[in-house]
Amino acid sequence: MGLFGNYNDIGIDLGTATVLVYVRGKGIVLREPSVVAVDRLSGRMLAIGEEARIMLGRTPGNIVAVRPLREGVISNFHDTERMLRYFLRKVIGKRLFFKPRVVVCVPSGVTEVEKRSVIEATEEAGARHTCLIEEPIAAAIGAGIDIGAPQGNMVLDIGGGTADMAVISLGGAVISDSIKIAGDTFDEYISRYIKKKYNMLIGERTAEEIKINIGSAFPRKEEAYMEVTGRNLISGLPKTITISSNETIEAMQEPLNRIMETMHSVLERTPPELTADIAENGICMTGGGSLLYGLDRLLTERTKIPCYVAEDAVSCVAIGTGKALESIDVYSAGAVYDYRRGDYYNQGY
Repeated sequence: MGLFGNYNDIGIDLGTATVLVYVRGKGIVLREPSVVAVDRLSGRMLAIGEEARIMLGRTPGNIVAVRPLREGVISNFHDTERMLRYFLRKVIGKRLFFKPRVVVCVPSGVTEVEKRSVIEATEEAGARHTCLIEEPIAAAIGAGIDIGAPQGNMVLDIGGGTADMAVISLGGAVISDSIKIAGDTFDEYISRYIKKKYNMLIGERTAEEIKINIGSAFPRKEEAYMEVTGRNLISGLPKTITISSNETIEAMQEPLNRIMETMHSVLERTPPELTADIAENGICMTGGGSLLYGLDRLLTERTKIPCYVAEDAVSCVAIGTGKALESIDVYSAGAVYDYRRGDYYNQGY
């Protein structure tokens, strides 16, 4: 059956905002926010996933609701390991005799220490063997791009913590880059904008709701509005304002410009033959951040290359991880990395 020839094999999109779990032969079976709620005094885990997300910004002093992953990497090893253990048990039950083999997605720019941290957390959580796959490659596979073809395809994956971009040809990334600017950064800049312009403080969840409901990267045909309630920084009392979609463009201008600059840098370093392929095929956008209204139009206007959002953009990385898992020998050349061997997985393992 080979290294990954078991029905228990699992692919994990270990995202800053959401964890998606793909089980071989079943598809995506779990989609939960990567949030944990912990009792500060005892260290006991009180809630994980959606239950913990509801607590964000609403906990008493002895309970803290946090994201154990920040900017695409593990910021709290112990909480990440407990969260992964909970999700793995939820997926495969308590049959610890049948430990799963796991492929985990990581951003393209992670260090060796960060890779090791992901593998150790996954194996501490109950995995039998762990391999890694870079997010843009998994996203390309999940979006239905033939990554093994001798032609250039460019993928931009905007998640919660990182924006990963790569030019892919013959099964591997020719040029890739990763910046720690993504969905969470958009939320942060919306909060800052409202604080500066209206002297009002809003929570993390409220900023995310603004981004999802009226957030825009490009002017809308009809401007959208939303009522937002927060705390007045001068009086300390609740305050309600109405903000427009055009204000969100202004608020997110800086992080969007950083993403454009990084994309421009990747395109500048791309061999001319592959650049011609990209101009013909277009740039594929995946991840929750790519769903920001008008972002595809903004990128098309700035790069002069057609950009499009993949079908089911949020799940592309998890689906791609699962496909790589199910066809491990097909995607072994430059996609799935076995850290123990210090090399890409191959048929002769």
